[in-house]
Amino acid sequence: MLRSCLLGFWQEMDARGKSEAARLSAVVLSSLDEEGATRHLARRAYWSRTHFHRLFRGLVEETPGAMRRRLLLERAAWQLGRTQAPVTEIAFDALYGSLEAFTRAFRRAFGISPSLYRRMGATHFRLSARNGIHFAAPGSPAKGEADMDLFDRFAGYESWHTRRLLDQAAKLSDEQLDRPFPGAMKILPWKKPEQTLRELLEGVVYTKEVWTAALKGREWKGGERKKSSPTEMRARYDKADADFDQLMREVRDTRAWDDTFVDALCEPPETFTFGGMFAHLMIFNSYKRLTALAVLRQLGVDDGGFGCPTEYEAEVAPWRVEEAVKK
Repeated sequence: MLRSCLLGFWQEMDARGKSEAARLSAVVLSSLDEEGATRHLARRAYWSRTHFHRLFRGLVEETPGAMRRRLLLERAAWQLGRTQAPVTEIAFDALYGSLEAFTRAFRRAFGISPSLYRRMGATHFRLSARNGIHFAAPGSPAKGEADMDLFDRFAGYESWHTRRLLDQAAKLSDEQLDRPFPGAMKILPWKKPEQTLRELLEGVVYTKEVWTAALKGREWKGGERKKSSPTEMRARYDKADADFDQLMREVRDTRAWDDTFVDALCEPPETFTFGGMFAHLMIFNSYKRLTALAVLRQLGVDDGGFGCPTEYEAEVAPWRVEEAVKK
């Protein structure tokens, strides 16, 4: 069966808005097994077609047809990853008239063909959706934990500390940013070591940008690392971090850390778990950030911090709801 997992923006609606959004969504959710049902949705919602589409898009932030197609593709991905049903049968179950049409739609949504998705053992089936309404497999939780957990601490600290370093680096000259520091070490065998503060900070930003693109299944057009100013890096980081945080919170709330996704940006594509990818980013970006903190001190910028998550807790205290709202 399908259930909805609603994100925070629904919490901002008044009671009447939330009730109507849930009712309209239920109309779409109940129609997934009916071929050609899209044209009857407005009548089932007791609205004219024009008003139904306007109201649905305003409250649910997606058109009824787009939401229905996405949910059918999510269900198809779940079936590909967790059942032995033939791909053709799954295509017809998703209400596509042919395997070719299903393959084209699936590739646009997930970045790879259905057959490759199955061969690579991918299990993550949720596509990006602002409203947070997804296909929910039998037995999966409808919502996550309410209290702050280790994800909140690691992800929140990483974001907070990165912005802090970028703001501090913005006080330096280009010569200071590009001055080689001694003792640069090669950590990953396929990457050259960062040798300047600019390269270290660029590495942190670039890593989050690339993983976010992989998670969203979109083409990566970043190419080689840029020689951006700290202010420009901060703008890029804010954008990537917002997308990354939304995606990872959805993984956390649905307890999908062991689900696998295909990184189509790799050559050839590779399969990763969400938990492994998140831990990878936290660990290697932590090394870069702490090294950047030491370089900043050498360049005369020292705010007294020492790069510990307890500093984040002391300043932000996000698990205290009243404090988080003030921030």
